[in-house]
Amino acid sequence: VRVVVVHGGGPQIANMLDKVGVESRFEGGMRVSSPEVVEVAEMVLCGSVNKKISSGICSAGGLALGLSGRDANILQCTKMQDKSGYDLGNVGEVKDVNVDILEDLLDMGIVPVVSPIGTGIDDESDVAYNCNADVAAGRIAGEMRAARVIFLTDIAGVLDKKMELLKELNIMDVKNLIDEETITGGMIPKVTYATDAVQLGVGAAFITDGRVPHALLREVLAGGEERMGTGEGGTVVTM
Repeated sequence: VRVVVVHGGGPQIANMLDKVGVESRFEGGMRVSSPEVVEVAEMVLCGSVNKKISSGICSAGGLALGLSGRDANILQCTKMQDKSGYDLGNVGEVKDVNVDILEDLLDMGIVPVVSPIGTGIDDESDVAYNCNADVAAGRIAGEMRAARVIFLTDIAGVLDKKMELLKELNIMDVKNLIDEETITGGMIPKVTYATDAVQLGVGAAFITDGRVPHALLREVLAGGEERMGTGEGGTVVTM
């Protein structure tokens, strides 16, 4: 099994911003990222969270290497233009992924652990961009034509209006559920990133409840030839 880990760290960033006295706010569900906010985010994600995850994998017997999305131009970004007209500052929209370096690491048996801080392109190559971790994960999975992408979350998955789990959805199902306001709020970005990944060529996208014991292992190993996971503890999105 070849695995690339992409992580976030919103609560840790918020705690550090408070400690150093840097103000931040959210617009349209995205953190407005001034250069000062990005500096703190980069420090936390690349210097603390990333190393704890890669170290944890190594301590468990694996071999992992922690990377920033700026390293080897893994995540190449431009400034995101918010559809609602908000100026989000240095929030990055991933335009390209250096797949070669990730494939090389996987070929050596190393698990790349990528923090979602991207780099600018051409004249902006020295600019750091704060990327949404789900967006980064979906784009990396799509560019690598991964068999599946798994979004770990702290909710059961996509629920219907009776609050019952919808175990399987296709892209058209997702569109209809958003239109009829069954999928609302913070779940909309999750399913959008999932459908984007599938449209890029990923076999299936899983929105998985990380509170379920061994959730990640269960979804990676279960599902047989169809690779549809366990059908428990989350929602799988396919074409």
